[in-house]
Amino acid sequence: MPQISINSPIGALTIFEFDDQIVALDWGFVDEMEPSPVLEEAKKQLNAYFSGQLGHFDLPLAPDGTDFQKAVWDAMCNIPAGKTATYKELAAAAGSPKAFQSVGTACGLNPIPIIIPCHRVLASGDKPGGYSGQGGLETKRALLKIEGVDLLIGSDQGSFDL
Repeated sequence: MPQISINSPIGALTIFEFDDQIVALDWGFVDEMEPSPVLEEAKKQLNAYFSGQLGHFDLPLAPDGTDFQKAVWDAMCNIPAGKTATYKELAAAAGSPKAFQSVGTACGLNPIPIIIPCHRVLASGDKPGGYSGQGGLETKRALLKIEGVDLLIGSDQGSFDL
């Protein structure tokens, strides 16, 4: 499977591609890289994101999951950089308003974090909730800080209506 690694402010990341589509992003560095045009573009866009020059990714994505999970991940991609949404708001946007606990599970199973911005999803009351990526909540805070959101501010976080 083609893959490429980058160094980022939150640590080394590896991006994986299958059939010209991004299928996963994981923490860590691979020794043997197999770059491709899609992976090179993903690397370019991630570097622009980390430098504060990009808020929305334009990459071909093919995350593996259930139809519900894919609906949640699609809805996540509609949360603009610098804004947040709650699990409840995301459940409604995914077409299942009462499934906010399942949204939390979908966030935790997101195979392409950062690009599919699960870090922009908060628990009720603008609490950070969890983050399954390496570093947990500190990584979530760091990603949101890149976007200008400070989780210590409380209710002044730039919530977004989906």
